[in-house]
Amino acid sequence: MNLCGKKVLVTGSDGFIGSHLTEELVKMGCSVRAFVFYNSFNSRGWLDDVSPDIQKSIDFFAGDIRDPYGVRTAVKGCDVVFHLAALIAIPFSYHSPDSYIDTNVKGTLNILQAARDLNISKVVQTSTSEVYGTARFVPITEAHPLQGQSPYSASKIAADALAMSFFYSFNTPVSIIRPFNTYGPRQSARAIIPTVISQIASGKKQIVIGSTHPTRDLNFISDTIDGFIKFAESDSSIGETMNIGSNFEVSIGDLVKIISKTMAADIEIISSKERLRPSNSEVERLWADNSKARDLLKWHPEFAGIEGLKKGLKITADWFGKAENLKKYKTDLYNI
Repeated sequence: MNLCGKKVLVTGSDGFIGSHLTEELVKMGCSVRAFVFYNSFNSRGWLDDVSPDIQKSIDFFAGDIRDPYGVRTAVKGCDVVFHLAALIAIPFSYHSPDSYIDTNVKGTLNILQAARDLNISKVVQTSTSEVYGTARFVPITEAHPLQGQSPYSASKIAADALAMSFFYSFNTPVSIIRPFNTYGPRQSARAIIPTVISQIASGKKQIVIGSTHPTRDLNFISDTIDGFIKFAESDSSIGETMNIGSNFEVSIGDLVKIISKTMAADIEIISSKERLRPSNSEVERLWADNSKARDLLKWHPEFAGIEGLKKGLKITADWFGKAENLKKYKTDLYNI
């Protein structure tokens, strides 16, 4: 399927990945409807920061993914749905797990019901590498067991299972894309890279983080977006689950050192108990096997390996280094 000229809905379009995906789809020539979370400030999240020309080309829909009637209205008339809307912060899922079921599970059900009834050509359900939990083997293939080590990851496992149930039960054209840890401009400070970069950019010498020993497979935003688009355009992706990862792991401690070197900063790492996950909830190791995406989609991460990571971190640090961007972050607060 060629997405150019198609009517495309992006839920969660006001967020980090969603805003970049929306922007790229508009540039490709898609007719994009951006589902943004309704609020009285009329904020469109990160889409308020894209160029005016891009904004003029977007059909904005303000609503709530938990409302089945609003979701149906948003889906109507679309060819493809990219479903990204979700609560994603792991620490907040310890605090308010019920809201994760409402948003991540019931919100996904609303999308699936509407897509089934309205004969949508494809639904791309956004998963997360957190569903794998601590790796039992590496690199992690799509056949790896799923482990709900936090309420967040459990809600995403449920949402993914629900999506596949619609494929098996009703032949709804659903695909599950499973990005590993994405980073880049616009990412919220709940994630490790913007947490570290924003603290350094604001002049701090003592950088406060959580655990330093877990490893992550990090993907620059443009690689993740390329994966989304290739995944949606592939006819062979229907009914499939696919990792989007760099096939490279790095520890949090080493990552912080690379960031400090990239930003020419002399720092001290402080591990705060407040930022530690419960011991059995910490995902100790994530490392993606991306061979399925390489074979079926011909997708290749541009920012792969240590050199690719350094290149992506430099772009990210430069973005945060601009005063107009840094002022959007509260570096004195722990963002859960």
